[in-house]
Amino acid sequence: MASLFQRAGDTLRGQPGNSDSEEGTSLTTILETVEDRSALTLLICDITEILRKRLLATFDPNETVSEDLDLLAAEEDRSKETAETSASSNVNQQTQQRKILERRKVELAKLAKEINEEDMVELKNAAVTFFDDWRDNVILRVGEAVNSRKEARDQARHSKPEISTSNAKPTSVGLETDEHSNKIDEALRELYTPVETPLRKLDQPKRVLILHSLLLLMLSLEHYNAYSRILLLYCTASLGLSVKVLSKDEGQVAKGLLVAAEQMSADEETRKRAEENSMARRLKMGAAGVAGAALIGITGGLAAPLLAAGIGTVLGGIGLGATATAGLLGSLAGSSVLVGGLFGAYGARMSTQAMEKYTRDVEDFAFIPISEPKKGGDAVHRLRVGIGISGWLNDANDVVLPWKVLGEGLEVFALRFEVEALESLGSSLRTLITSLAWKFAKSEVIKRTVFAALMAGLWPISLTNAGRIIDNPWSVASQRAQKSGEVLADALINKAQGERPVTLVGYSLGARTIYICLQELARRKAFGLVENVVLLGAPTPSNSSEWRRIRSVVTGRVVNAYSPKDYILGFLYRTSSVQFGVAGLQPILNVKGIENIDVSDLVEGHTLYQHATGPILGRLGFEDVDFHALKHEEQMLKEQEKEERQKLEEAGSIYQPEGDEKAILDASNDEIRKLEHEVQRNKKAGSDAQYAGGEQENKESNEAEQSR
Repeated sequence: MASLFQRAGDTLRGQPGNSDSEEGTSLTTILETVEDRSALTLLICDITEILRKRLLATFDPNETVSEDLDLLAAEEDRSKETAETSASSNVNQQTQQRKILERRKVELAKLAKEINEEDMVELKNAAVTFFDDWRDNVILRVGEAVNSRKEARDQARHSKPEISTSNAKPTSVGLETDEHSNKIDEALRELYTPVETPLRKLDQPKRVLILHSLLLLMLSLEHYNAYSRILLLYCTASLGLSVKVLSKDEGQVAKGLLVAAEQMSADEETRKRAEENSMARRLKMGAAGVAGAALIGITGGLAAPLLAAGIGTVLGGIGLGATATAGLLGSLAGSSVLVGGLFGAYGARMSTQAMEKYTRDVEDFAFIPISEPKKGGDAVHRLRVGIGISGWLNDANDVVLPWKVLGEGLEVFALRFEVEALESLGSSLRTLITSLAWKFAKSEVIKRTVFAALMAGLWPISLTNAGRIIDNPWSVASQRAQKSGEVLADALINKAQGERPVTLVGYSLGARTIYICLQELARRKAFGLVENVVLLGAPTPSNSSEWRRIRSVVTGRVVNAYSPKDYILGFLYRTSSVQFGVAGLQPILNVKGIENIDVSDLVEGHTLYQHATGPILGRLGFEDVDFHALKHEEQMLKEQEKEERQKLEEAGSIYQPEGDEKAILDASNDEIRKLEHEVQRNKKAGSDAQYAGGEQENKESNEAEQSR
C-alpha cells in the first residue's frame, strides 16, 4: 500500500501509482512561485526567532516570575484604579495588596541575583551560542534548497513572527486517528503555537511534501538534534497538519535510510572502525545497549559510501523524486558512515578513564530495547529515542514493563542499573506501606500537610522506628541513581544513541537519575540532545536555579508531576536538604517553560507511580503513548490501589484499642522487628542466589575456554 507521502507525490506529478521517475517531484516544483519559496524561508526564520525568544525567557527574571505573583500584581493595579474613583476603598484590602506587590519585588530581586551569577551567565551564553550556530545552519540550508542564501539571511534579520489565528482542526491526511490522537494535537498546538504563513493555503499534498522535504533538510545537517525536531513540530502545526503525519514520516525515512545502508557491503576500513568503537560492550551496555550496533550489524552491515542515487531511489518512493531526495539529504546520501552515526552505530565512545570512574560505582548499566524484533525480522528503528527509568523494582521484569506504554514514534529503551539495590528498595517499600506503623502514621500525618510534617520533622514515633526498614535501602539506591545519572549524561554526550533527540521519562529514583543527568549536561554545556523530559514523583530539590539549568538543556517539554499527598516520599526525603523543597511534592516556581501537574488524584502513595505513569502521560497529551498499553496500565493502577488498601486493613486488624498510641507503638515495634528479620532473610536469599548464579557463570565460562 502506497504511503501517504508517495500518494502526495503521485498527485502532484499527475501520475497515480508511478513514483519511479528519477526527477519526479522536488521542493522547487512544489513551491512553484518565488513568493511560495520566500514564504518557506520566512516561516523557518519566524519559528527559529520564537525558539530563540523562548530560550532567552528562561534567563529573564521578568519572564520567569511565578504566574501567581503576576496575577496578584495585576490585582494591585486594579486596586489603584478603584482607589482613585472611590474615596471609601477598603483600606485592609489595599494593605494586603501592597504586601503582595512588595513580595513580588523581593522575588524579582532574588531571581535577578540568581540569573546574574557567573555560572548562570556562562550557561546562558553557551546555550545561546549553540542555538545561533544551529539556526544559521538551518536557515542557510533551507535557503540553498529553495532560493538564495542572501535572501534567507535578510529574512532572518527582519523576522517578525505572527501567531496564526486559524481554528481549523489539523488534518491527519487519511491516517487513522482516535480520541488520544486529537488530544495530542490539541496539547502540542498550545505548546507550539502555529505561525501565520500563506503556505497553509496550499493543497494538502503540497503541505505534506513540504514537511517531508524539511525533514530531509534537517537530516542533511548530519544530525537530527532536539532543536530540529521542535522546529518541525512548529512547522507541522503551522501547515495545519497533525503531528501523526510527522511521526509517520520520521518512521518511513528511518526505514528508508537503513534499507539503503543495508544494501551496500562493508569495506575493511569501516569494519576496523566499528571494532575499535565497541566501547559499549566494555561499558556493560551490551549489543542491545547501542542502537546502531544492533541496527545495521556492526560487523558487516555498515557499508562503504552509499551511491547518492541509491539512497535517493529508496527514499524516492516516499514522495519526492530520487534525484530531489538525494539532493535534499546532501552528504548524508553519500555516506553510510554518516547514516550509521545518526543511529548510534559509532556511539558509546567513552574514554577508558571515564568508564573506570563510573563502573566502580554503578553495576549492570544497560539500555534494554522494549520492543523485541519480530521472528525472522529486523529490529524497528526510529529517528527519535525514548528512555524510561524505573525508580524501584518488584522484580527484574519491572525494568522494562512500565515503559511499554511509550508509543511507536520512539525507539524505546529501558535503562537498567543496580538491579539488586532497586529490588531491595522495592521490597522494603512494600513492607513499609503495608505495615501497622504506616497505617497509624498516615492517619496522624494526614492531619497536617505532608510538606509541613517534612519541614517540621513531625513524624510519629512508630514511623521513625519503622525507618530502620527503609532508610538504608533508600540511601543506597539513591546514591546509585546519582552515579547512574552521571553515566547516562556521558553516554548521551558520547552519542551512544546516535545523533537523535532523546526523550527521558522516569519515576521516583528514575526521575532522580534523569535530574542528575540533566544537571551534568548543563555543567558540560551539552545542548540539543534532549527533546522532552517527564519527571514523576522526583526525590530532588525544587529550587529554581537547578531547574533553570534543566530547562536550558531540554528543547521541548519539561514536566514535573507531583503529589502533595505523597506521604511516603516526604518520609523518605526527611533526612535530605528539605529547605530546597521537594519536586515530587510541590510545583516548580519561577522557571519559564516548566509544566507542573498535580497528580494527587491518581497518586496518594509513592508506590503507585509505577502504574500511574501511563495515565499521567495520557493526561498530559504526551505525543508518544501507546493507547492500548495505557488502558492496561489504568487497570493495573486500580488493582494495585485495591491490593494495598486491603493489606493495610489487614495490618490494622491486629490491634483493637483505637487511638491508644502506646498499644499501637508496642504492636508496631513487634511488627518492625519481625519485618527486619524478614528483610534480612530475603536479602540473604538474594545474595545466595546471586552467588550461585555467579558460580554457574564462572563454570560455564571455564568450560567454554577449555573447549576453545
